[in-house]
Formats: sequence, structure tokens, C-alpha cells
Amino acid sequence: MSSTKTKEGLKVQAVLDENIYLRGIKVSDDEISNINLSRDEFHGDWNYSISPNL
Repeated sequence: MSSTKTKEGLKVQAVLDENIYLRGIKVSDDEISNINLSRDEFHGDWNYSISPNL
């Protein structure tokens, strides 16, 4: 990822998340549908924004 280049220039910053997360937590379809998710036109499955619910 850090060696990826574009004409305009691409800067990548990554930080290791060392938090511990519980496994096996189930998220309901209702909870998923309440996420304020905006998919990008280009590869919306990969490129999206999550915004707070106001």
C-alpha cells in the first residue's frame, strides 16, 4: 500500500490498532440498516463513508 503511486500523488498513513475486540458479536440486519453509510460511485463495496446519525 505504501508504494502505491498516482499522478496527483498519494500519501498513505496507517496506524496499528492494538485494541482487543470481542469475537462472535452478532449485528442484526436492523442495526446494519441504521448505519449512515454513503457508498462511492467507484467500487462502492470498497469505497464508502460512515457518518454520524444526526
